[in-house]
Amino acid sequence: MRSLHLFAWALLAAAIVCSPAKAQGETEEAAFKDWAAAFVAADWRDGNGRTIDAFDNASRDLAKAFASAGLKSANIADLSLRPNIILGTAPSSRKMFEAIEAKTKAAQSGCLLYFTSHGSPEGIVLGNEGLLSPERMDTLVDQWCGERPTVVVISACYSGAFLPALQAANRMVMTAARPDRTSFGCSAEATYPYFDACVLEALPEADDFVHLASLTRGCVAMREQRENLWPRSEPLTSVGADVEDMLIFTNFKRPAPVDDDLIILPSTP
Repeated sequence: MRSLHLFAWALLAAAIVCSPAKAQGETEEAAFKDWAAAFVAADWRDGNGRTIDAFDNASRDLAKAFASAGLKSANIADLSLRPNIILGTAPSSRKMFEAIEAKTKAAQSGCLLYFTSHGSPEGIVLGNEGLLSPERMDTLVDQWCGERPTVVVISACYSGAFLPALQAANRMVMTAARPDRTSFGCSAEATYPYFDACVLEALPEADDFVHLASLTRGCVAMREQRENLWPRSEPLTSVGADVEDMLIFTNFKRPAPVDDDLIILPSTP
């Protein structure tokens, strides 16, 4: 009889500890699972025209990381404008834009659009097709996402130049640098651009998109200080009034927490 009581208490303790964590995980997963997301490596060269992997590495691993954070894998597009040397083909921006549009039509709760590339005060590099301007980006984002909650990330030098065009009440915008500053980590030796590396580093600790932006800025500042890089890139963030509360209080998916105080009852013969 005593062993039956102990077994019952063990089941009750497990239910108390595990049930809330499961419910929380299900709520967080539901929050972003119907969002569309696109991660775009819009260039594949360094400043001297040499082939690099940093942008492609970033788009690939960011897509995986945000899937782990609660976005549904089927709603995510990992896109690159890098030519396929073996096949002798080069993706076009038109095909890339069509792929993004397809995802945003399929999942309509919200949008996450992330572009990583080189940049100038006039726009970001779009493969061999020149620059994608802030005004053109605004038109595309509106076409793809309309009035739904939208997060746009521009990881490139001088990407703060996109803020005036992209700011809207339903949008949060993150840029890797001020409009008059470069960002770092776009060389042949870099695994990721520094800003993208910091997003990847911060995401597992971030509660939400606004927290992610704050952690990313801190990470970038620390790395640039440690490596004595100057002038600092100073990433920027703008959060629209209509989505601020939603983005703060809607959490990323988390693994179920482990309760260190859980007492494991010994079995009794």
